[in-house]
Amino acid sequence: MGGTDVTDGWDWRRGGETPAPARPPGAGAPPVGLPTMPGADRTPLASPGGGPTPGWPASPVGPASYGAPAAGGPNSADGSVWWSDALGDPWRDPAAPTAVVVPGVVAPGAEPEPVTDPDAPGRPTLRHLLLIPVITALLAGTLGGALGYAFAVRGGAGAAVLGGAPAEVPALAQRKPESLAGVAERVLPSVVTVRVSSLGGTSEGSGFVATADGHVITNDHVVAGGTGKASVVFNDGSTAPATIVGQDAESDIAVIKVSRPGLRPVEFGDSDALAVGDPVLAIGSPLSLANTVTAGIVSALDRTMQAGEPGGPVRYYAAIQTDAAVNHGNSGGPLVDGAGRVVGVNSTIKSLVAEGQEAGNIGLAFAIPINQAKRVTQDIIGTGKARRTVIGARADGPTGVVGGGLRLAEVEPSGPADGAGLKVGDVILKINGRPMTEPTDLTALVRKYAPGSVVTVEYRRGSARQNTSVTLAADAK
Repeated sequence: MGGTDVTDGWDWRRGGETPAPARPPGAGAPPVGLPTMPGADRTPLASPGGGPTPGWPASPVGPASYGAPAAGGPNSADGSVWWSDALGDPWRDPAAPTAVVVPGVVAPGAEPEPVTDPDAPGRPTLRHLLLIPVITALLAGTLGGALGYAFAVRGGAGAAVLGGAPAEVPALAQRKPESLAGVAERVLPSVVTVRVSSLGGTSEGSGFVATADGHVITNDHVVAGGTGKASVVFNDGSTAPATIVGQDAESDIAVIKVSRPGLRPVEFGDSDALAVGDPVLAIGSPLSLANTVTAGIVSALDRTMQAGEPGGPVRYYAAIQTDAAVNHGNSGGPLVDGAGRVVGVNSTIKSLVAEGQEAGNIGLAFAIPINQAKRVTQDIIGTGKARRTVIGARADGPTGVVGGGLRLAEVEPSGPADGAGLKVGDVILKINGRPMTEPTDLTALVRKYAPGSVVTVEYRRGSARQNTSVTLAADAK
């Protein structure tokens, strides 16, 4: 290829290197990146026109001066590390240092200044001593948390935390003796399930222990029609055989007896002291579900009831009405007050089902007042039968006039009503302040009281209203 090859600073037409152009005194180093040829005596390329290379100042030093040390070089007498034209050397690397550092000579006998190695192990400081247990605790906690999480996941627990932080237990959840839970716990050991064999199968109801020697109160309709074989199931699941002591169909009270040591009789309350709104519990075995406890209030008092099966005896009583859930199987079980005392015997319910269908709870349940049930029970235990309280008069129905009342259709001679001055045609308005509106009211309310009780009767004769005191008696049966 013709012309001058400027890639390596060699002029092939001349057969050698091109002499370096002259540089004026004080000129600096040649331009950076000027192409050179290897060798001790390197000369920059001449320009294609034969003149100095553009941008390159002329050097006053000839080519012969570049290969040998000049005055003042390392072999000179002054010991300088530079030769005289070192800074003007066109071949010097501009990025190289301008001086060569020669280590100094340590004077004999002088101790060098001590130098501390930062990487050398040293004595631990207080900060280091404090960091060690902190780091150890952090590592232990992290390891413990990881292991706990692993065990929790393996055991089926998730990462989510269920529920809030534990708080103080509310008073209602502490189950104090006077709480409903405390009452139920105290009464349940005295409540039993009653089973009586009959020709049609097995009748089942509830009952409760009335005496320490094994007398149990239940409903007459639970044991009615039985063959005399009965058994009871206690709240702990144990059973014991029972015998029927006696029963009274009209009051719907029956007494059976079991032989078992360590029985706990119930505590009796006063049904006459109840008020509407008082809390009550119904305990028994509804639908064969033993040890069932339901809560409610007293909905009404002296709710006169006339009940009985077709063709059977008619039962009359002034009942305690409650909204506690009562179903078939609760019959004969106790109705207890807020102190755990028995105030009634659960007996019947009202329902909206059609004739022949199975009735269920709709919040209308009725219990025999315990004062009446206790009296009948004592009569049965003592004599085998119960006395029936009577007033010695019969009403034929409502008067249908303003003010209500029951007109007397019959007054027995020498009976309680006759002895108090009542006559046929008199209209009975109230007994002990309780209004009379239906014939059943007179019979049911009278049977609430024991024979010998004195009641106040308000009546109307003609247009005059009068009061009289009647001493009730026992039926001669």
